[in-house]
Amino acid sequence: MKQISPPFWPWVMLALRTVAFIAIQSSLALFFIFFELDVPWRRAADWWPFVVVITNILCLLILTRLFRQQSRRFRDIFTIRREFIKKDLLLVLPILIASGLLSMVPNLLLAQAIMGDPQAILDAMLRSLPLWAAIASLVLFPLTQGLVEIPVYFSYVMPAFKQQGMKNWLAVGLPAFFLSLQHIGIPFILDSKYLLVRALMFLPFALFLGLLMRWRPRLLPYLAVMHVLMDASMAVMLLGVAY
Repeated sequence: MKQISPPFWPWVMLALRTVAFIAIQSSLALFFIFFELDVPWRRAADWWPFVVVITNILCLLILTRLFRQQSRRFRDIFTIRREFIKKDLLLVLPILIASGLLSMVPNLLLAQAIMGDPQAILDAMLRSLPLWAAIASLVLFPLTQGLVEIPVYFSYVMPAFKQQGMKNWLAVGLPAFFLSLQHIGIPFILDSKYLLVRALMFLPFALFLGLLMRWRPRLLPYLAVMHVLMDASMAVMLLGVAY
């Protein structure tokens, strides 16, 4: 018989990534302060890809356990349904185009409107890491993102909210909002304009993902691959500025 996770866990997972990003970066800053290194907060922000990786590993461990409590296997959500593969593949190209537009255009428009520079967010994220770290992030950052980010919000939290009786629009909207909001911690920079842009720039994309997963949860494997490729492009740029 399928077990139901305690009702507070969806709320924990809703906020966990945002809190973890900020907490881990803060811990790194304290580490740098302890060793009396200069500009500890900036140094901690430089390591944001590994803050994401650590958070993803934590989320993966928790998700695996939560799925097991429901008599499910986490890896099964990535199973491609062979009977629908042709039909689903026809959706991949339009989804990819829409995802590209929804993830990039609001970013540029918000950065221009709020910060006066459409490249401001990219400039804030392109931190110089040691070459070994940039190479490691090229693999670990996009791979762990593809495994965890969409499943946290739309394979666990959204269905759990629906199971608890939450209205459909809220069950989709809350995870989408928090998926967008979490980016304030990647990296966490104490600048109000930056934080506002980061909090909102992926909201249209997150809503799009939520509606897709609400409509056809079996699309997750394709969305995960798309997500890996999108994040790999950022990892390649980090490699380009490595020292």
